[in-house]
Amino acid sequence: MSELGEFLRQRRARIQPSDVGLPAGAGRRRRVPGLRREEVALLAGVSADYYVRLEQGRGDGVSAEVLDAVARVLRLDAVERGHLHDLAHPPRGASRRGTGRVGPGLRLVLDALATPAFVLGRCMDVPAWNAPADAVIGFSELPPGERNMARHAFLTERGARLYPEFERVATETVAHLRLDAARHPDDPALAALVAELAAGSPLFAELWARHGVREKASGRKLLRHPRAGELDFGYETLAPPGEPGLLLVVYTVEPGSPTAGRLASLTAAVAG
Repeated sequence: MSELGEFLRQRRARIQPSDVGLPAGAGRRRRVPGLRREEVALLAGVSADYYVRLEQGRGDGVSAEVLDAVARVLRLDAVERGHLHDLAHPPRGASRRGTGRVGPGLRLVLDALATPAFVLGRCMDVPAWNAPADAVIGFSELPPGERNMARHAFLTERGARLYPEFERVATETVAHLRLDAARHPDDPALAALVAELAAGSPLFAELWARHGVREKASGRKLLRHPRAGELDFGYETLAPPGEPGLLLVVYTVEPGSPTAGRLASLTAAVAG
């Protein structure tokens, strides 16, 4: 099944008839959870055949209005709605991905920050970081090929131990990669990374099959550092202007919190 069709099927399965005002017991006996395809078509105002073609991945020519109607029926959030449009109308030809190189201005910003910060590139590679981030995550100790947040989480014992809430981190990581894959369907490096992660981690393969999507915008990151102990950060993700394909991830710390004290001790010890 196509990526478009599988995404629609997964989202259709999570909507109960009662959620959209349909009687749960009406009609023939339900063999699968969620809405039937003809019910989605009826509620979206399109023919059943048209919606079936959409689930078969034949989305060429489908209008934005139809996609928005389907998104409304399936109760997609803003990120999922954008993902649906990306899957139905994948970009043609090479997209603007940038060089992946971190310019001197962005490096100055990294070094000026007193909290952990790093640059996230395509495929979740990490091409640059500051000293606090190195003290917490240890980027400089990793082989260049492992300086990738997805590989670090799914394919290394050190990465798995770093996250007490590992399943939540894993889910967010896969959801970010799903978005990227829809926006860059012709990227061989991303396809190779997904294949590598799926082969090396049953959990990644399971999460990938769920078709969850999420922007890496902000949130909470709980870490268990081998020297500093538990570190409870917030994080914000910024898109530097003029740096396509790069994101600046900044971990935030509540002043006077236990994490602030532990981070200060850790960075001082590493620097010393």
